[in-house]
Amino acid sequence: MNYKNILFEKRGTVAIVTMNRPDKLNALNKETLDELENVFAEIKNDESIYVIIITGSGEKAFVAGADISELNKLDMISAKEFSECGQNVFSLIEQSDKPVIAAVNGFALGGGCELSLACHIRIAGENAKFGQPEVNLGIIPGYGGTQRLSRLINTGRAAEYILTGDMIDAGEALRIGLVSKVYPQKELINKSIELAGKISSKGQHAIRYSLKAVRAVNELSLKEGLKFEASLFALCCGTEDFKEGTGAFLEKRKPVFKNR
Repeated sequence: MNYKNILFEKRGTVAIVTMNRPDKLNALNKETLDELENVFAEIKNDESIYVIIITGSGEKAFVAGADISELNKLDMISAKEFSECGQNVFSLIEQSDKPVIAAVNGFALGGGCELSLACHIRIAGENAKFGQPEVNLGIIPGYGGTQRLSRLINTGRAAEYILTGDMIDAGEALRIGLVSKVYPQKELINKSIELAGKISSKGQHAIRYSLKAVRAVNELSLKEGLKFEASLFALCCGTEDFKEGTGAFLEKRKPVFKNR
C-alpha cells in the first residue's frame, strides 16, 4: 500500500515506519493518523515482520506535534472526536503484539511525544527534544500524554513538564527514564535496526508474551500480575520455541527458532 505522509519499508523481519511531512516537521494531521492506523493493520497481518521502528524524516524532527491549522478549527464537540481519534491510533500501537521502537531523531513535541510514549521502547539521537507544550496553546495533551507520561516518569515530574510546557533534552530524557539509550544522530537508525534485529532473533512467542506481561503492569495489582505472568510462562512452555531454546542451551549451541 502507498502512503502520502508515511514511508514504509521492510528490512528482513524489521518494518521501518517513517513519518514523512518534512515541510511541517512531520506534524500529525488527521490524514497522517489514518495512514498510521492503516500501516499498523498492514504490519499486523504480515507474519514476516517481527519488530517495528517508528522514526521521522529529515534531521530536525521525529514528530513536532499536531497540525495547528487543524487544531485551530476545533470546537468542544469536534475536539473530543479529535482527541479520541489520536488516542485510538496510539492505543493500537501500544497494544501491538510486535515490539515497537521509537527512534527519536529530533523534536518529539505534543503529539510526537505522545506517539513515542505509545511505543514499547524509546531510543534517541543526541539532538532529540521531548515535551508536552500544549498549555502554550491553551489546551492539554489529548493523545494520552497526561496518562502515559505520568506512568512512565512519575506524576510529579510529569506534572511539572506538562504544566510548564518545558522541553526535555536527550540527556535529561535518559536520566529520568523517558528513553533507554542516546546515540549520536548519525548512528540512531543503525542502532535502532541493530536493536530490532536482536529482538527478532529471539523466540517470538516469548517476545509476544513478554509484551503482554509488561503491559499488564498498569492494569493489574501485583497479585493479579503475578498470576498473569505464571499463565503466560506456562503458555511459553507449550511451544516449540521452548523446546528449542532449552535444548540448545543444554547442547551448548545457538538456538534456531522457527517462530511459527
